[in-house]
Amino acid sequence: MMKTKLTELLAIKYPIIQGAMAWVSESVLTSAVSNAGGAGVIATGGREVSWVGEEIKKTKELTNRPFGVNMMLKDKHIDELIEVICEEKVAFVTMGAGNPIPYFDRLKSAGIKVIPVIPNVKLAKRVEENGADAIVIEGMEAGGHIGVLTTMALMTNIIPRVKIPVIAAGGISDGRGVAAALVMGAAGVQMGSRFLLTTECQAHQKMKDSIIKATDTDSEVTGFSRGHAVRGLRNKFTQEYLEQERSGAVQEILDKLATGTNRLGALVGDIENGSVQVGQSLNVLNEIKSVSEVVEELIEQTKTALNTASVLLVE
Repeated sequence: MMKTKLTELLAIKYPIIQGAMAWVSESVLTSAVSNAGGAGVIATGGREVSWVGEEIKKTKELTNRPFGVNMMLKDKHIDELIEVICEEKVAFVTMGAGNPIPYFDRLKSAGIKVIPVIPNVKLAKRVEENGADAIVIEGMEAGGHIGVLTTMALMTNIIPRVKIPVIAAGGISDGRGVAAALVMGAAGVQMGSRFLLTTECQAHQKMKDSIIKATDTDSEVTGFSRGHAVRGLRNKFTQEYLEQERSGAVQEILDKLATGTNRLGALVGDIENGSVQVGQSLNVLNEIKSVSEVVEELIEQTKTALNTASVLLVE
């Protein structure tokens, strides 16, 4: 066991939350992470409300340990989604892409912990004042939708200014990253990319293989100039998107170009025309293992990094 404010808050063994990855964070992966001692999270992006309800039920059949659901607050079915989540009483929700505060009371009255994803100090303090149980700070090193600050900058700026648990995310792919976050004062980490390369993850094998083959400079950000930045592996899709973006194409054209590409890459396995969303810390992502093996390895690496750090101190 590794005791932090996050493990106490969520009643989990290790301070590791699995990032919500659209199309692949479902009941099998979520339950496996929770069973391994972390906290799995179901991703609702692009899904019907009925699917979310069914996946929550399936997850409950596969684990008796805490797990969460991620909500995209701009979802047009957000009220229905919250109703299902409250009925099922999951342990916690992570939430982004909108103002989370109006939903706090409804979720907390159902006994659900609220953990917003926060991009800066101002919003971190605001959600803390309004009752957030913890926050996720995700740097632009992450895969998928990203902000403008790095993980190191977010930890440096935010952690000293709030009292609630802070969960660091973005570019954390091994135990050294976990240890670094804990030393910086984080209560835990959120990891997505590392769990893509697990036997329980439903991502297409071609997507997994492309991540294994990738090196540090192979990720690219599309949409940054329009405020809709997304990180994924460089391919035919990102090249075409960036050409359009740089030429000043209207947003409608860019949206049409990107629609459906996440599913195309993750589930269909079209790694050229689809979006292969993964973070920047690619060179340690080189092997597919079971979730339990990944978590065990992460904890051993974390302990080793923390135990050996003292040799750097010279009196």
